[in-house]
Amino acid sequence: MNQFDIDICFMQQALVCAKQSLTDGEVPVGAILVANDQAIVKTYNQTISHCDPTAHAEILALRQAAKQIANHRLLEATIYVTLEPCLMCIGAMIQARIKRLVFAAYDKQLSAEGSVFNILQIKGINHHFSITDGLLANESAEILKEFFQLCRDKGKSSKN
Repeated sequence: MNQFDIDICFMQQALVCAKQSLTDGEVPVGAILVANDQAIVKTYNQTISHCDPTAHAEILALRQAAKQIANHRLLEATIYVTLEPCLMCIGAMIQARIKRLVFAAYDKQLSAEGSVFNILQIKGINHHFSITDGLLANESAEILKEFFQLCRDKGKSSKN
């Protein structure tokens, strides 16, 4: 299997996580952390259920993976995320020293890797990683649209 096919497979798994997040009433973002071609962590946004603004899918994946391998450096890791990461998440990926980021949908409001900011282009950043963007972007965007439509519908029904 070539890298593109591998990336599609793992991003599809991240989309399954995003759908679970949707089911749980969280903003539907899923993440898979892969090391040595094995998914070692699968998670999704849990900011509402954890009452924790840092409980983004990416942060949870990095935390769980670091504990699992007993090392805060995830040097050979690739993280697959269904939405372009925010500043906090990109910062955590830099600190974890990941090898690669693959993301699906673009975030035109809060992203940190191209759409709004491009953190890895800032002079002085001490770690860089490769990025593959837009992989299964439409599928991820549809899940996000569904979530926000449900939120709008819920708001309308509570006003009646």
